[in-house]
Amino acid sequence: MKEMKLIIDSGSTKSDLVWAADSVLFSSNTTGINPFLQSSEEITQLLGEMDLHKEETSHVFFYGAGCLPSKKEIVSDALQALLPNATIEVESDLLGAARSLFHHQKGIACILGTGSNSCEYDGKEITKNVSPLGYILGDEGSGAVIGKHFAGDLLKNICPKEIRNRFFEEERFSAEEIMDRIYKRPFPNRFLAQLTKHIYQHKEEDYFQTLLVENFGRFFSRNICQYDQSLPIRCIGSIAFYFQNELHEAARQYSLEISEISQSPMKGLVEYHKGK
Repeated sequence: MKEMKLIIDSGSTKSDLVWAADSVLFSSNTTGINPFLQSSEEITQLLGEMDLHKEETSHVFFYGAGCLPSKKEIVSDALQALLPNATIEVESDLLGAARSLFHHQKGIACILGTGSNSCEYDGKEITKNVSPLGYILGDEGSGAVIGKHFAGDLLKNICPKEIRNRFFEEERFSAEEIMDRIYKRPFPNRFLAQLTKHIYQHKEEDYFQTLLVENFGRFFSRNICQYDQSLPIRCIGSIAFYFQNELHEAARQYSLEISEISQSPMKGLVEYHKGK
């Protein structure tokens, strides 16, 4: 069989895997991989349960959350243990988003998923990055932070009574269970981001419109407004994709225009790496 390139896009919640040559040959997915939260051994165990097409995979391009220079080796060691004959390249999910959205053009790349991030990209490398800081100190506009604000409004009785009652009836969570999921169980950011599914179902209501536009506004004011405003802005991620109208509205409030929104970087990354 022809040699294949394995491209992995890993966010905080899930990882997408695609094997490609001239076209996509195989695809799969698993849970999120983040070297801040997992060791090489844990990543090896997770990926080792999958068919990685070991004999045919010649190159691996891994783009992931948490892949700072000091953490890349954790991921590369795990991949090399599983694919000893492959060439491994580990980069941040942010560079993956920029390559997917702009290929070799300049622009401002934004990620709005479970977490959020952004950068200026010169067509080759990231040239400026306002640190996202995670969902406790930053990650404005992300699923985790939108969910955090909604959960806080629910538990403090700030959101309208009918919205509060409907949430507890539909989602079958008690206030105590929400507190337990956030403070006592692993990956509270994933739990908080899951609350956006409920928000999406009712997003046309005034309370949710305000919640969304204000959160996206903070993303632009605290991050995007620090970049060169002459560059095109493109966004990627499930939150950007499913709340496009609210994202565009928040951008307009800062005299910004988003030229493209994609749900996933994978299609653009396959095109970027084709022939490389």
